[in-house]
Amino acid sequence: MKVSVFGLGYVGVVSAACLAAQGHEVVGVDVNPTKVDLVNRGQSTVVEERIRELTQEVVEKGALRATTDVAEAIGDTDLSLICVGTPSAPNGSLSTVYLERVAEEIGAAIGAKESRHTVVFRSTMLPGTCERLLVPALEKASGKQAGADFGVAVNPEFLRESTSVKDYYDPPKTVVGEFDAASGDPVVELYADLPGPVFRVPIKVAEMTKYADNSFHGLKIGFANEIGAICAALGLDSHKVMDIFLADRKLNISPAYLRPGFAFGGSCLPKDLRGLVYAARRADVSVPILEHVLTSNTEQLHRAFEVVAATGKRKIGLLGLSFKPGTDDLRESPLVELAERLLGKGYDLRIYDANVTLSRLVGANREYIEERLPHLSDLLGDSVDEVMDHAEVCIVGCKDEAVLTALESPGNRTVLDLVRLPDAEQRRGTPGYVGLGW
Repeated sequence: MKVSVFGLGYVGVVSAACLAAQGHEVVGVDVNPTKVDLVNRGQSTVVEERIRELTQEVVEKGALRATTDVAEAIGDTDLSLICVGTPSAPNGSLSTVYLERVAEEIGAAIGAKESRHTVVFRSTMLPGTCERLLVPALEKASGKQAGADFGVAVNPEFLRESTSVKDYYDPPKTVVGEFDAASGDPVVELYADLPGPVFRVPIKVAEMTKYADNSFHGLKIGFANEIGAICAALGLDSHKVMDIFLADRKLNISPAYLRPGFAFGGSCLPKDLRGLVYAARRADVSVPILEHVLTSNTEQLHRAFEVVAATGKRKIGLLGLSFKPGTDDLRESPLVELAERLLGKGYDLRIYDANVTLSRLVGANREYIEERLPHLSDLLGDSVDEVMDHAEVCIVGCKDEAVLTALESPGNRTVLDLVRLPDAEQRRGTPGYVGLGW
């Protein structure tokens, strides 16, 4: 393919050199003539493992050249990768000035071109940036229409500095946010020789993936460092602790717990988090991430309550009460706390949970619910239908078969989904349905 790469910094020069090495004909573009001159002399603009040799090799072969002329680059290629910077201000806001400028320049060049061109944004940008700012800039400058006359896609990069060449050839995944299928097809073709899964998604989803990845990477590092600080204060070898932690590929290093949903609860997680934070405080160790996990958990519960309050309706049906499916354990169940809040605010509440029968609750479990919901017997319904008949708002906290069947025809009730129902994707955007986090 004939590809132009705009921005010859870390991402741009690595992408350009690697694409050229794969056999594509590549034109690098930059406003800085020094960078352009370096590339044309076979030299990399950055210090990076393997990039110096790779750049020299592909330039000598004639597979890569560079220019400052936008019109020339667009005229000579069919697809453009935009790799310009999106610097962050001290308050976290993103500067899109370079993106907007290059979109206007590319748009003007596309306007003078007869054949179809595909513009692919590889720069990191917040969800909505492409559709809200960049597509209009391209259309205005070109006088053409995105989708009909030229393609637009977002293709976030997952390259780490110092190992970016290696990461390019062995990516964890390839994400293509496409304006339409015709926009995504050439991007998928561009990386056809690379391993890993390919995700073709809406543009905003692609924009968000880089932020989800990097936020989690930062969270992982912060978590490990806080555990290390506690271990050091207690005289433990943190690496021995983390060796055991990392060996668990079922729950720890796995997809477990990484789907948005309702708050966590139960007799273990809240108690143990509080205990560890208490131990850190006693040892004079600051652990702000761990300290705020329970705060974040409470905020998720608050979000659910606010959805109910916003409906203006007073008759509530709560489907599910235990802290997780398949148990009658009510201790520190977020659904119990949500029920408490609703009752405290005067809502008319009815509850159904197939696993919860008051006469079978014993020990600490019974003591807990008698303290938190002393009138539970008056709130529990004998069937889903009984609770549904009462409810103007149904809060779904479980996936029992009876509950799923009853929700197939919710009528004009508002459905607040805390568990992501099996047909949640089809329900999204329909009147009366609210998914907590999707």
